[in-house]
Amino acid sequence: MKKLALIIAAALCLTSCGIYSFSGTSIQPDVNSITINFIEYRAQRVNPSLSNDLTEAIRNKFRRMTRLEQVEMDGDMEISGQITGYEITTAAVTAAEVAARNKLTVTVKIQFSDKKHPEEDFDKSFSAYSEYDSTNTIDAVESALCEEIIEKLVEDIFNASVAQW
Repeated sequence: MKKLALIIAAALCLTSCGIYSFSGTSIQPDVNSITINFIEYRAQRVNPSLSNDLTEAIRNKFRRMTRLEQVEMDGDMEISGQITGYEITTAAVTAAEVAARNKLTVTVKIQFSDKKHPEEDFDKSFSAYSEYDSTNTIDAVESALCEEIIEKLVEDIFNASVAQW
C-alpha cells in the first residue's frame, strides 16, 4: 500500500509541474496550439508525394504524442520547412567496382518557432537515409524507402522541437 502511495505521489509531482509528460515531451504549460505548415519540395530530383507524406506524418505524430491543438495559422508553436535534398548514392562497391548497395538520402530544412518561448526557436537541417540492394531499381523500392526515411525524419523533428533531445 505504501509503495502504491509513493508511486502515485511521484507521478503527481512529475505531472503537476506541467512541463514533462510520459510521452517524452517538454511543452510549457502556457503553449496550447501548433501550426504545422506544408513542407515544400525544393530538391532537384522529384518525388511527387514526399512533401505531402512528410507533412501528414509530422501532423499525425504531434496529434498522437502531444496535447497541442493543431490550427491553420497563428499557433503558439509553428513548424515549416523545405525538402532540400533527395539523392541516390552508392553505399557499397563490389570487388569488381560495381555498386552493390545504393542509398537514398532525404534532407529537410525545418524552421521551428515557439512564440511564447522564442529561446526554443531553431532553423536546422535533418537528414535520413535508407539503403537498398543495387539489383533493385529505385522505382521498385522507393515507396518503402521513403516510408522508413519519413519515420526517421519525423522522430528527429519531433525530438528537436518538443522533446528537446
